[in-house]
Amino acid sequence: MTELLLRIKNIKKQYRDKKNIIDAVKGISLDIYKGEIFGLLGPNGAGKTTLSSMIASLHPPTSGDIEFEGQSIYNNLIAYRKVLSFCPQKPNFEKALTVEENLIFAGRYFGMLHHEITTRAAELMEQFGLTSYAQSSPDILSGGYKQRLLIARSLMHKPKLVILDEPTVGMDPHIRRQLWKIIRDLKQTGVTILLTTHYLDEAEALSDRICILDKGSIVLLGTPEALKAEYGKKRLEDLFVDLIENN
Repeated sequence: MTELLLRIKNIKKQYRDKKNIIDAVKGISLDIYKGEIFGLLGPNGAGKTTLSSMIASLHPPTSGDIEFEGQSIYNNLIAYRKVLSFCPQKPNFEKALTVEENLIFAGRYFGMLHHEITTRAAELMEQFGLTSYAQSSPDILSGGYKQRLLIARSLMHKPKLVILDEPTVGMDPHIRRQLWKIIRDLKQTGVTILLTTHYLDEAEALSDRICILDKGSIVLLGTPEALKAEYGKKRLEDLFVDLIENN
């Protein structure tokens, strides 16, 4: 039986400008299960960044609730953030620190013990092929290796939920495939992954389920194979384009 990890309950987010109220997210409800890769898709302005930022506890909702393992995250945000990790789209390393020191810094941020930090940093550098760069500045890394370091840093404290925000944007095809393998391997360790991406082939290849948003609301939710079969499409990209053009 699939075990529930995260329940999003009628989440809404409104922004105000000088004249108008903007409904960025319009009462979204969905469940995310332990150990799945959940793909969050949508065109620019669909609300996926707003939704993922609320799940990451970076912004509070206007109304609604988010439950983690049956409890509202707002009852104890500190505890929630200790089991959560957000991997940003763009590198934001401490440039004065080496690759290894960036991992150590992340471990200290989450209150890990010294021996846990050094052991975990060594494990992750080995896992992500970063050991030879341990004493180097992140600035010397290629785009693909910077993304590896971002993901490694996000895993230092062994989170239960990892939010990957456009993890392969701008990468060459072979680098994207390498990162896909890393993401698949991460799932095999039992980590739940929320994947936001503009690449439909990526979502189709990696996601157990996908959620397509448009104009702040859910348009479709289900497995890629079931949705393609329902709409008679061979590719998720064809389904996505038809939906957005006709919505």
